[in-house]
Amino acid sequence: MAESRTEATERSDAQPRDGAQEAAAARAPKKKLPKWVLFAVIGVVVLLVIGGGVYAFMSKKGDDTEQTVDPKAKGKTKQQAAKKETKPKDPAIYTAFDPPFVVNFEDKGVVRFLQVTVQVMTRDPKTAEMFKQHDPVIRNDLLLMLGNQTLETLSSREGKEKLREQARGAVANIVKNEGGDPKTVEQLYFTSFVMQ
Repeated sequence: MAESRTEATERSDAQPRDGAQEAAAARAPKKKLPKWVLFAVIGVVVLLVIGGGVYAFMSKKGDDTEQTVDPKAKGKTKQQAAKKETKPKDPAIYTAFDPPFVVNFEDKGVVRFLQVTVQVMTRDPKTAEMFKQHDPVIRNDLLLMLGNQTLETLSSREGKEKLREQARGAVANIVKNEGGDPKTVEQLYFTSFVMQ
C-alpha cells in the first residue's frame, strides 16, 4: 500500500508540476529587447513609409516626361510624340467680308433690318485664299441664313452664338465643296451686329 501511495503521489505531483511549470514560465519575466533594436525597427519602418511616399510622388510627376515608347508613335517616345502634338500654332489669318451684310426680316408684321460685319479665321493660307476666291458664294449663303432669323432669336446672346456657329458651318461647308478642308475654318466672328 505504501507503494501505491507513492505512485499516486508521484502521479498527482507530476500533473501539477507540469501545470506549475507552465504557470511559472508564464509568470517569469520575458526577455526584453534592447531599446536600440526597437528604435532601429521603428526607424526602418518610418524610412520605408517616407520612401514609398516619395516614390509615388515622383512616379506621378515622372509620367509626364516618361521616356517609354508609344506604340502609336512607331519608335518615338511619348515625350517626343507630345512635343509634336503641342507644336505652336500657325498665326491666325482673318478675312473680312466687306461690305457688311444687310438683310431685312419680318417680325410680327414689322419689317426690321439687320447689319452684320463678319470675319472668318483660319490658320491655313490656302483656306484664306478660298475665302476671297469664293466670296460671292459665301455672301449668298450667309445673306440667306441671316434673312431667315427672327427678332426673338437675335435678341438673346444664345441665339447670336447659335447663329454664329451656323454661319461658321456654312462657310466650312462651302470650303469643303470647293475641295478644301472644312476643319481649317476655325472661327467666324460678328465684329458688328446692328438691328433696327
